[in-house]
Amino acid sequence: MTKIIGIAGSLRAGSFNAALLRAAAGLMPGGSSLEIATIKGIPLYDGDVEASEGIPQAVAALKDQIAAGDGLLLVTPEYNNAMPGVFKNAIDWLSRPPADIPRVFGNRPVAIMGASPGGFGTILAQNAWLPVLRTLGMQPWFGGRLFVSRAGNVFNDAGEMTDEKLQAQLQQFLHGFVDFVN
Repeated sequence: MTKIIGIAGSLRAGSFNAALLRAAAGLMPGGSSLEIATIKGIPLYDGDVEASEGIPQAVAALKDQIAAGDGLLLVTPEYNNAMPGVFKNAIDWLSRPPADIPRVFGNRPVAIMGASPGGFGTILAQNAWLPVLRTLGMQPWFGGRLFVSRAGNVFNDAGEMTDEKLQAQLQQFLHGFVDFVN
């Protein structure tokens, strides 16, 4: 069984990216699963806190969860033409101490997708992640990219994906990523 760990980069309860991640969990190919992780509870990175108190429990738990998976799916919003600070902050914490980077991120297959209410999806945020993933030694999957534009038309009020064409694209994306992981 191939286990993918998925993280949405928004804390908002009605997040389109969290809805996209939930839709992905229901469309995984046979022989694979998507375990939804969270960045909630991760404080702002502060080296003084790290030095005096160590790694926060929410960070340690997420590090272990990622390390136990076969691949990582980042579902990123786009804020001001880049990745959200709260999501980048979580990744920064996850890379501490540097000795843990190989266990958590090293050679880990990773895919990026995202949803936005705007017309261009999350192309700039996804591109902004690439140097971060390279620095952490991850293996990005470039076989497919998924940019959900005008997300308000894709999900209903309950956060369920209602666009059948996009469901098919998401399913194809997930199949390709799981194949890459395997």
